[in-house]
Amino acid sequence: MIAQFEQERTRLRAIAHRMLGSFAEADDALQEAWLKIERADTSEVENPQGWLTTVVARVCLNMLRDRREHAFEMPDPVIDTREEPEHQAVARDEVGLAMLIVLDTLKPDERLAFVLHDMFAVPFEDIAPLIDKTPAATRQLASRARKRVQDRPQPNVDLPKQREVVNAFLKASREGDLEGLVSVLHPDVTLKAGDLEVIGGRAVAGRASTFRQYATMAEIRPALIGGEAGFVSLVDGVLFSAMAFTVRDDKIVAIHVIQDKEQLAALVS
Repeated sequence: MIAQFEQERTRLRAIAHRMLGSFAEADDALQEAWLKIERADTSEVENPQGWLTTVVARVCLNMLRDRREHAFEMPDPVIDTREEPEHQAVARDEVGLAMLIVLDTLKPDERLAFVLHDMFAVPFEDIAPLIDKTPAATRQLASRARKRVQDRPQPNVDLPKQREVVNAFLKASREGDLEGLVSVLHPDVTLKAGDLEVIGGRAVAGRASTFRQYATMAEIRPALIGGEAGFVSLVDGVLFSAMAFTVRDDKIVAIHVIQDKEQLAALVS
């Protein structure tokens, strides 16, 4: 079964990442699952893939339930600074940052039901025993979670169009063009940076001096963040921050700034 686990590792890590939002925690979950699998009697397991999924999901569920209340922490999106088409195709398969943030607002049982069923096609009959619910109740949990996910800002699927809007934001930032910033921001845009949250087009644009500092004092490189257009900034060659954008109908509806150096170092490829 350990050999099967290694064959399934990429898929199992993807499940753990979507469950936990953190690559470090996902790796911890896989390590704990590996230890459980190594000690388990698997002689009567008829569906190895399904059984491995169950073990990893149960570990992740316990980790979610054990979490204490904490301030907002930015989930881990994949940040790819390579803009070649082959990398774009792979990055588009990643979970977007807006999706990860919504997943973090779900209750543990809701998150498990939604991730396993909607993202990995696990039947409700197999999910229900993990959370001590009936399949019907599990279906209801997934339905509630799905509604929350569907209500999140939906990004443009056209990556070049996303990049065009993000570049317009960057140009207006460099020029200190307040109206130019307002023109590319949705009236209800949300900016999150650590504990800071700013809502509204003019309020976000009002932080133009901060954006200008990013755009003029740092080296800016385009990046795909969770499969969506964004950029990273470097100061004296050292990674300083990443800005992730969600673009809908040619307007920026969400901006997320990641500045934690350890998190950035672990995410950038």
